[in-house]
Amino acid sequence: MGLDQDNSRATVGVSLQQETAAPDRQRRPRWLLPVIVLLASGFGFVGGSFAPLITDSNSPAVEQQRRVIDNEGQLIAQIAEDVGPSVVSIELEQQTGFGIGQSLGSGIIMTADGLIVTNKHVVEDATSITVVTADGKEYDDVELVDSDPFNDIAYLQIKDDVFDLRPAELGDSNDVVVGQRVVAIGNALGEFPNTVTSGIISGLSRPVLAGGQGGTAVESLENLFQTDAAINPGNSGGPLVNMDGQIIGINTAVAGDAENIGFSIPIEDVKPGIKSVKENGKLIRPYLGVRYVNLTTALAERYEPDVDAGAYVVEDGASEAVLAGSPAEDAGIKPGDVILRVEGQKITLQRGLSTIMAQQQVGDEVEVVINRDGERQTLKVTLEAFED
Repeated sequence: MGLDQDNSRATVGVSLQQETAAPDRQRRPRWLLPVIVLLASGFGFVGGSFAPLITDSNSPAVEQQRRVIDNEGQLIAQIAEDVGPSVVSIELEQQTGFGIGQSLGSGIIMTADGLIVTNKHVVEDATSITVVTADGKEYDDVELVDSDPFNDIAYLQIKDDVFDLRPAELGDSNDVVVGQRVVAIGNALGEFPNTVTSGIISGLSRPVLAGGQGGTAVESLENLFQTDAAINPGNSGGPLVNMDGQIIGINTAVAGDAENIGFSIPIEDVKPGIKSVKENGKLIRPYLGVRYVNLTTALAERYEPDVDAGAYVVEDGASEAVLAGSPAEDAGIKPGDVILRVEGQKITLQRGLSTIMAQQQVGDEVEVVINRDGERQTLKVTLEAFED
């Protein structure tokens, strides 16, 4: 159970699309990613009728279909041309249980002087990092600036004297809808840099648990996009792109026992961190200072709070539920409280407290609605910077 993090999901098998070991190199032990994804038991169709099959290859309808396909292909080609130079391959050496292993992943250029965003699990335990741009240029002097303790995001900085890299254009992931066309770009299998695949947004606000090889949960990811655009090992840290050529997500995981079920972190959940690293040279992230579990039906029956969703501040005595001297303690939050809303945003299983907190700023005074013993209260909390 982590600070300001959730610890309450059932699981079915999924694997992180982390960096993959290069050919003839020692492979890093794979991570497993249990995930809860609610799936329908059958297939359905939207709409009440279907167009008849057109067999006349010279008909106006067929010609129109050809034009649509051609136009879409040209658009994807243009996106690949525009966004490709902002996508890098990441090569690294890592300390493993068997010695030093070599692995690969992907990343996205944020500034012309070499600030790069990737996944935390890509660069974890790295002893050296090399960045390779789309034109094949290698940068060996790369620093791990910081990583997000609550999200699978890390920030790298090329230390070489660079000034002409092409930053990616960031979009608004809050506008994304199911069915929207998207493109994924990354270092597929660690062998094919800037591989381009396309698909749609298959789902929103997916919760995922990341764990070690033995299946122990160590990290909770929330509010992920689900996509059927092919995401392969080595794609981790690469972009998910809308049809305007804007980054809307950072690819992080795929369902190992399924086809075309990948997951991306919405860019709105990363923008505050990017801004912080640009302005401060490190990640400064706000926190409340509570340990909690997302409220489920089982927990509701156990603790009998008068709510059906929220973040339950644990009171089992096993660990400090409200950290001493934290913003939560200063505001009067207590063990046993259920946090319902932060700044008007409702806390749910799909969009938990840590996701909402990631979009706040240090120093903000936020309104927190809690349920305590069946009664609602509104508290004012002044957010402070999270310290390791």
